[in-house]
Amino acid sequence: MSLDIDHLRSWIGRTDVSDDVVTPVPVRALSATLDRDDAPGPGEAIPPCWHWLYFLPLHRQSSIGPDGHPQRGGFLPPVPLPRRMWAGSRIQFAAPLKVGQSITRRSRIEDVALKDGRTGPLVFVKVQHEVSADGVLVIDERHDIVYRGMSQPGEPAPAGTPAPTDAAWTRHIVPDDVLLFRYSALTFNGHRIHYDRKYVTEVEGYPGLIVHGPLIATLLLDLLRRELPARRVTGFQFRAMKPLFDIAPFEVCGRLDGEHAVKLWARTPEGHLAMEASATLA
Repeated sequence: MSLDIDHLRSWIGRTDVSDDVVTPVPVRALSATLDRDDAPGPGEAIPPCWHWLYFLPLHRQSSIGPDGHPQRGGFLPPVPLPRRMWAGSRIQFAAPLKVGQSITRRSRIEDVALKDGRTGPLVFVKVQHEVSADGVLVIDERHDIVYRGMSQPGEPAPAGTPAPTDAAWTRHIVPDDVLLFRYSALTFNGHRIHYDRKYVTEVEGYPGLIVHGPLIATLLLDLLRRELPARRVTGFQFRAMKPLFDIAPFEVCGRLDGEHAVKLWARTPEGHLAMEASATLA
């Protein structure tokens, strides 16, 4: 496979601008998907990272690739490696978004880098998203995307990192295919690894449907919201460590790490870190 990193790096500096409105139906739908009945109403703040319900990727059906993602090229560089993952984000919240606000997202490709991984080349794409509400900047997000090749038949899974055992809060999550389908629908995510069991097991070689990285991050923040409902999140960062599948329950965990900090993580059924995260509180 030809991988011209100089060509891919020519995407650095590309920008994209999208407009949207914080409409109430997606907020109510995500609240129901998270098994809550307290969805914010008009003029009320939405929880952190629920801005992922907006600025959806509205690509035409004819431009969708065989994996359900849009075909390569456009705003993101046309990386030829087949697997694409949301590896993590670092987000600052200057103020919460509110239901009914007009919002604008300005996106920019910050970097494209090639690295050698355990199973072959990896391409990392860093994107900055700035979200403004009624003309005022409220969210600054750095989004990390990683591209890599398919695993080879018989290739052993990488060893996991043991998850912390000092959680003060733990919630048991059953990631059935209905939960994954609802989240895919809410975020207009056509990636087949989240809902097409035949594709994900026979083509990509995974044991089951893959739980979305941003859904895991949303569940971590939802745990924080359940435990500390009066506190406002001003910063959040997460890093995906190991995939989670719909074939077994997992746990989201957390604890205070000082007066203004929270440590959060998702734990696989085997006790490994699936995602590590931290939040800053006002």
